[in-house]
Amino acid sequence: MTEQSGSTGRIRATGKRRRKPSRRRRATVIAAWSLAGLVVVGGGGLGYAYFQLDGNLKAVDINNALGKNRPQNVDNGSEDILVLGSDSRSGANKQYGADQGGARSDTAMVVHVNKGHKSASVVSIPRDTLVTRPGCKSDESGADVAGEQRAMFNTAYEVGGPACAVKTVESMSGIRMDHYLEVDFTGFKKLIDKLGGVEITTKKAINDPKSHLDLEPGTHTLDGEESLGLVRTRHSVGDGSDLGRIQLQQAFIKALMAQAKSVGVLNGTKMYGLADTATKAITTDSDLGSVKKLAGFANGLKGLGAQNVHMVTLPVEYDPADPNRVIPQEKAGKQVWTALRHDLPIPASATAKSAGDKGDAGDIVG
Repeated sequence: MTEQSGSTGRIRATGKRRRKPSRRRRATVIAAWSLAGLVVVGGGGLGYAYFQLDGNLKAVDINNALGKNRPQNVDNGSEDILVLGSDSRSGANKQYGADQGGARSDTAMVVHVNKGHKSASVVSIPRDTLVTRPGCKSDESGADVAGEQRAMFNTAYEVGGPACAVKTVESMSGIRMDHYLEVDFTGFKKLIDKLGGVEITTKKAINDPKSHLDLEPGTHTLDGEESLGLVRTRHSVGDGSDLGRIQLQQAFIKALMAQAKSVGVLNGTKMYGLADTATKAITTDSDLGSVKKLAGFANGLKGLGAQNVHMVTLPVEYDPADPNRVIPQEKAGKQVWTALRHDLPIPASATAKSAGDKGDAGDIVG
């Protein structure tokens, strides 16, 4: 989602964007890992449709692209998933703004599902975080792309696609990503509509012409278009920054998870419609690149409730050299990644002094 320039202190994206083939044009994945769970909630009732639904899925071979130079794959029953989206305005997404010739990761979340799959931690990475981006292979030409100091996090996807985004996250965290998930604007909207909407409660009015959202305080059942507006809005909430928008996205995920629990009581036709929409919307890593594999993954998340998901933003502070960018808080960030590596809860002290907890939008949606 392309940012509009804002006042000093607000995060915005700038820079040249590369052209990418349409198969990579995705966006806003704030709920992709939850959407995967919708595919087969209710057990094996969709087994007959595996073959038909397999044709919907798109997959990327992350393991082959990155080779063996990766963090150790710790097999302790936990799972780490990179949930990623891009800000392309191509194709059906052009109504959300002008296509500036390419795509960069617009939303990024590391989802750590704990051993036993009864709880999870989610770490949102602000897209304008300045990081050390490792060397990657171009997703377009296959040529080597040199690493870069103080590169915006979202440029990893721009120069090297999903594999470079995964490599960058693994370099930052020291954690091997088990899976990758991505979904587009149109698929997101369609799935919310097929689900019957998502109920949220706003404690304050939200009126953002840029995201076409106008909500009074109170309880609302948002359709697909309104849901997309909510997770894109930032100009009329909190401090107007991308950090505040992340807080709205996290609140929406929990509401979506709660709503998704109702899928288990739907009839077979309705379930197939949801599964068909979900599998068309998402791109996965090759290890989840079939409905059977995705079914096993989703069934493993069935015991995970929204109340057992702890969501934080990577501890960051505004860059002294550029207030429109943020930089990781090294010590606090290490606490976050260490907790995930050891399958432990993220300590509250890790985010206590982060600018990410000061977006002032967290109390708008309840």
